[in-house]
Amino acid sequence: MSLAQQPAAPVQEPGAPAQPLGLPARRPAVGFRTLLHKEVLRFWKVSFQTVAAPVLTGVLYLLVFGHVLEAHVEAFPGVSYVAFLIPGLVMMSVLQNSFANSSSSLIQSKITGNLVFVLLAPLSHLEFFAAYVLASMVRGLVVGCGVLLVTLWFAPQLLAVKAPLWILVFALASSALLGILGLIAGILSDKFDQLAAFQNFIIMPATFLSGVFYSVHGLPPFWQAVSHLNPFFYLVDGFRYGFFAQADVSPWLSLAVVLLALALAASLALAMLTRGHKIRQ
Repeated sequence: MSLAQQPAAPVQEPGAPAQPLGLPARRPAVGFRTLLHKEVLRFWKVSFQTVAAPVLTGVLYLLVFGHVLEAHVEAFPGVSYVAFLIPGLVMMSVLQNSFANSSSSLIQSKITGNLVFVLLAPLSHLEFFAAYVLASMVRGLVVGCGVLLVTLWFAPQLLAVKAPLWILVFALASSALLGILGLIAGILSDKFDQLAAFQNFIIMPATFLSGVFYSVHGLPPFWQAVSHLNPFFYLVDGFRYGFFAQADVSPWLSLAVVLLALALAASLALAMLTRGHKIRQ
């Protein structure tokens, strides 16, 4: 081909970053979308284990606690115990599965050695953070919706929600917070035993002591004060407020605490990713 027949080189705008010759320009956020797609497929491919099993666990909790305590407990005036319990079980499922998704994915990648392929990709630490957290939110919300749909048969009055916006806000905030905490746990852990310690000694106790199965107003004053130090309490209480317009504390206070916890957790996770703490060694 003669020089006259060769295609003209593309004209580059003044001030635009130079592109290497022969290489296509990087499409914006393609790495983020690819990693997000990978993380969603990772749990969806085994949805019987990652989605169906937690839904069944939530239903079993309802059957056991609802049957035993229905005639003995009235947490809110005019609200049956089963109806009170269901939003707590939904939120518990969201919390536990959002945490499990990001933490298990990262620790598996570290142990099997395939994390290096993610680190070699042209991904910023912000894209890495967003992909893992969003995938965790998807899993947590899918499981939470599954628990809610199955358990509505036991309390159809929950369909008449009082404040749906609060339900949406706290569902998104809780799944994001636990996705971030799972990412932090995955970064800090080098093996499954260490990750299990996070799950068994921090996440699980904080979840069960957050008012999922009871109203903190029924506790002695000392334990009420202790419950108010648990940020998970505000997630559950704010979420439950959306169904009944009743709560142990103001939903605005719950929202403020949750947003503060989100900001602190996100700052810590992003700082770790920026330094490559325990993932680039």
